[in-house]
Amino acid sequence: MNGKLMISGFSDEISSDFDAQLEGVSGLGMQYISLRGIDGRNIGDYTVAEIQESILPRLQQAGIGVSSIGSPIGKVFIDDEEGFVKQKLVLDRLCRIGNLLDCKYIRMFSFYIPRGKNPDDYRDAVISKLREFAGIAAQYNMILLHENEKDTYGDISRRCYEILKQVASPYLKGIFDFANFVQCGEDTQDCYNLLRDEIVYIHIKDAVTTDSQNVVCGTGEGKIPEVLAQFIASGYEGFLTLEPHLVLFDSLKDLELEDPADIIKDNKGLNGAQGYRLQYEALVNILQQIESGATCI
Repeated sequence: MNGKLMISGFSDEISSDFDAQLEGVSGLGMQYISLRGIDGRNIGDYTVAEIQESILPRLQQAGIGVSSIGSPIGKVFIDDEEGFVKQKLVLDRLCRIGNLLDCKYIRMFSFYIPRGKNPDDYRDAVISKLREFAGIAAQYNMILLHENEKDTYGDISRRCYEILKQVASPYLKGIFDFANFVQCGEDTQDCYNLLRDEIVYIHIKDAVTTDSQNVVCGTGEGKIPEVLAQFIASGYEGFLTLEPHLVLFDSLKDLELEDPADIIKDNKGLNGAQGYRLQYEALVNILQQIESGATCI
C-alpha cells in the first residue's frame, strides 16, 4: 500500500462511546480518526478545556491521531444570520482545539439553501460568509475542508469549484465525497476532472441512486476504484477517511435534514463495528488492487 496514504475515519459510526471508538479503530490497525461524535456529544459542543482534560489523554493512550475535526460549521441556513454569528464563535473554538490536537483540518459545509430556492441566487452570500470562516481559520493556521453535501450550496461539482476558486484562500480547500456526488446525480469522473487540483482530503463513502442508499465502498455508483486510482496516480497524498453510513448511528441525526431512517433504511444485519470493518476491508482491497495495477486508470 502507498505509504503516503493514511486511512482515517469517522469513528462515531462504530459507537457513541469514545473508548469503544478507540478500541475499534485500534483493532483494525488504524492510527487516525476524524473527530465528530464523542460520548454522545458533537465535537462543536466541547470546550477546549474538556478536550484537553478528557479527550486528548485518551487519544494519546491509544496512540491515535486526529486527521480532521468533523465539525458542523456551515450547516445552518444561508439566511440565518444569528446562526452564522454563533458558528463563527464555534469555529474559533474548534480552531483552538485543532491546534491542541495537532490536527490541521476542519471539515465544514457551505450552508443550507431554503427549500424551493435556486442555490445560484445565494452565491455572493455564500462566498462572503465562507471568506469570513477562512479568515478565522487563517488566524490559527488551520485549513477548512469544504464537503460537497446535498442540500447545501456546494452540493454539485460546479458550485464546489466556484467556492474554492472565488474564496481563493489557502485556508479553504476541498473534500471529495463520492457518495454525496452520486446522491446529487453527478458522475464522479466528471467531478474528479473538474476538482482534482482543489482536493486535499477524500471521504470513502459510496452510494447508489436507487433510494440514494449508501453501500460498501466500491459496490456503488461512485466509481471509487477507478477515480481513487486516478487521484493516486496524479500524486495524491494524505487521508482516506472512512464514512461508511452502513448502519444507523447516533450522530447521524445531526448530519441530515431528512429522517436518518430514510437514508439508511436497513442496517444490513450489522452493528457499528461490523459495518466499519466491512468498509475498512473493502478500502484496503481496493488499494491493493490499485497497487497491483488491477484497476484501470
